[in-house]
Amino acid sequence: MSELLIAPSMLAADLGQLSREARLAEDAGADWIHVDVMDGQFVPNLTMGPGVTRALRAATSIPLDVHLMIETPERLIDEFVDAGADRITVHQETCPHLHRVVQQIRDAGVSPGVAINPATPVESLREIVSFVDLILVMTVNPGFGGQPFIPNSPQKVGRTHQLLVESGREAKVRIQVDGGIGVETAPRVVEAGATVLVAGSAVFGAEGGPNQAIPQLRAAAGPG
Repeated sequence: MSELLIAPSMLAADLGQLSREARLAEDAGADWIHVDVMDGQFVPNLTMGPGVTRALRAATSIPLDVHLMIETPERLIDEFVDAGADRITVHQETCPHLHRVVQQIRDAGVSPGVAINPATPVESLREIVSFVDLILVMTVNPGFGGQPFIPNSPQKVGRTHQLLVESGREAKVRIQVDGGIGVETAPRVVEAGATVLVAGSAVFGAEGGPNQAIPQLRAAAGPG
């Protein structure tokens, strides 16, 4: 999977103009729209829910990439599917029965992914890689946008890529990165094996907005 995808994070968009911001990102060449869902328990923040996801689904035609940073995500998977999610990623740290939750997502007809926090070892994913379409390597601690990139993240992305190679899943599972991604950090994670870049502040907070930021980010990252 060498094609590089850009997934702007709506967490950094103008929350009063989310539909407009999503359309701007799509028109600028975004591949997915990344929807950060936080519950104030797993992470110290509250953000978007199924209602916002439904509104975004009505505003854009590109895939909605829903990232559930919530406890017991199995309670809400069906609601996000009904709201229009195309992909749902859950955190390994919140799912003691991770395979069951991943299968629930797959059975609901959407693409499953699993995320790991910066301090969670890549090896913890070895038993689940055969069942997912995406691994999200958090390159900041989840909970807030605009945090600085954790310096050893490219090495962790590299270990994730190696795990996929060893499991024979390199061509079937995307590696996504989220946190502190911009024109300076994108080349480092792409070189290590990332194929999906989540970028919030670098897209919506950039001078010139998504129309300039997304092409610049893609060019800086290289061909993937």
